Amino acid sequence: MKKILLLAAAVVFSTAAFAQGDKTTVRDETTGAKTTVTERDNGTVKVESRSGRTKAGQKAYNTKQDVKYAGKKTGTAVEKGAKKTGQVVKKGAKAVKNKAEDVVD
Repeated sequence: MKKILLLAAAVVFSTAAFAQGDKTTVRDETTGAKTTVTERDNGTVKVESRSGRTKAGQKAYNTKQDVKYAGKKTGTAVEKGAKKTGQVVKKGAKAVKNKAEDVVD
């Protein structure tokens, strides 16, 4: 009985979701404006539009982008420094090894 009930619920929800029709969303990344177009099975079309960001929202978005950019630059600089340090350590270890062999000889 429980399985039949779950199966029936799944069919009802999938049918309701199918009846919604095709949904297309277009978003303008520069302004944050968003337009959603829904075509229903009966041929009607529903269009929803949202304007872009407010001034405060734009400032928050710009701050987010700046932090993202700074993080990438910092990460690249740290990676480059680590690679250089690794090369110097290898070179120093090799020099110490050569010097140790000279002392032993």
